[in-house]
Amino acid sequence: MGYEQIVQGGLTTKANPSKATILALGKAFPPQLVMQEFLVDGYFKNTNCDDLELKQKLTRLCKSTTVKTRYVVMSDEILKKYPELAIEGLPTVKQRLSICNDAVTRMAIDASRACIKKWGRPVSDITHLVYVSSSEARLPGGDLYLAGGLGLSPETQRVMLYFAGCSGGVAGIRVAKDIAENNPGSRVLLATSETTIIGFKPPSADRPYDLVGVALFGDGAGAMIVGTDPIPVTESPLFELHTAIQNFLPNTEKTIDGRLTEEGISFKLSRELPQIIEDNIEGFCHKLIGIAGLTDKDYNKMFWAVHPGGPAILNRMEKRFDLLPDKLNASRRALMDYGNASSNTIVYVLEYMIEECRKMKEGSENCDWGLILAFGPGITFEGILARNLAM
Repeated sequence: MGYEQIVQGGLTTKANPSKATILALGKAFPPQLVMQEFLVDGYFKNTNCDDLELKQKLTRLCKSTTVKTRYVVMSDEILKKYPELAIEGLPTVKQRLSICNDAVTRMAIDASRACIKKWGRPVSDITHLVYVSSSEARLPGGDLYLAGGLGLSPETQRVMLYFAGCSGGVAGIRVAKDIAENNPGSRVLLATSETTIIGFKPPSADRPYDLVGVALFGDGAGAMIVGTDPIPVTESPLFELHTAIQNFLPNTEKTIDGRLTEEGISFKLSRELPQIIEDNIEGFCHKLIGIAGLTDKDYNKMFWAVHPGGPAILNRMEKRFDLLPDKLNASRRALMDYGNASSNTIVYVLEYMIEECRKMKEGSENCDWGLILAFGPGITFEGILARNLAM
C-alpha cells in the first residue's frame, strides 16, 4: 500500500548560532483520496443511513469548509472486515485501535523517510525522536514502533505527546526546539501521525456536531528534522525557531472536549471556539512579536503559518489582525488540499509557506519574520516566533 511523499527544500540564508532550525520537511498519506463533492453520498452509503435532513446538513457543511480533497485510512476493505464500525452503539474501540495503531505507524515511517531523504544525512545521525498523535493508545507507544521501523539507534532519546489535538504539531516543534538547543550537535526527528478512524461513527441526530468532523478532518503524517548550527552545504535550514511559548485559557476545558469510549473517541466542539480564539489571540501574538521588535503595524510584513482548524478560525484571524488576503494563503491551501489533519497540518502549512514566501520575495515583499500558530484542547495556544531562511 503506497503513500504519497513530498518535501520542500531550498537555498538558505544564515541561521543564528545555537538557535534551532527546521532542516527538512516531509509528509505521507494513506492511499484513499476523497473528493469533497463525493463524500456525502459515500458516507451515507457506507453507514446505511437514509436520514435526508442529516444528509442535507452534511452537504451544507462540506461546502462551507472550503475543503476540496482529503486522504483517509478508511476504505471499503476495512468496512467489509469490520462492519460493526458503521453500526451505532457497538463496543468497537479494540478494532479501531488495532487499525489505527498500524496505520499511524506506517504513515509516520513513510513521512519520516521522506524527510530524512531530503535532509541528506544518514538515519544514524538522529539523536532524539519526538512523536505526536491523538489517534492511538498502546503501551509501548508509537514512538517505539516508529524508532524500530526507521532503524534508529537504541540510544535515541524519545518523547511522546498524546492527545494534544490540533495544537500537537506546534507543541512538538516547541519540544524539539528545546531539545535541540539544550543538546548541542543533536538532530531531532519530529513525527506526527493521525487518522479519523478512531472517531468514525454513523450519522446521528443526537450528535449533530459529528458531522462537522466528517466534513472537515483528514488523515496523514508529517515529519521534520530540527537542529542547531546547520552544517554548511550538507544542511539547508528552512526556518529558524527563535522563541516558543504556550498559554492555556482558564475555564475553557469543555470548549474542545474529547473522550475515549468503548465506541472510539467522541468529540464535541463548541460553536464559541472561533470567537474565543479571536478574543484572545492578539495578546498572545504580541508577546511573541515584541521579542523581534515588531508591532501591530508589522502584521502584514510578517508571514503567518496558522493551523487551519477551519475556515471560521482563519477568517476571524484575518479580521482581527487586518491581514491582507494572501497572508493566510498557506493555511487555506493546506485546508483545501488535506482538510484539518490535526497535528500533521502545520507541516503541510509550512511547506506551502516556503512557496508563498518565495512569491513574496520575488515581489520585493518582506517576509523574514513570522509566526507559527496552533490552537488545541484546553483551550491551548501554541506559538513560535520564526525567521524564514529559505530562498
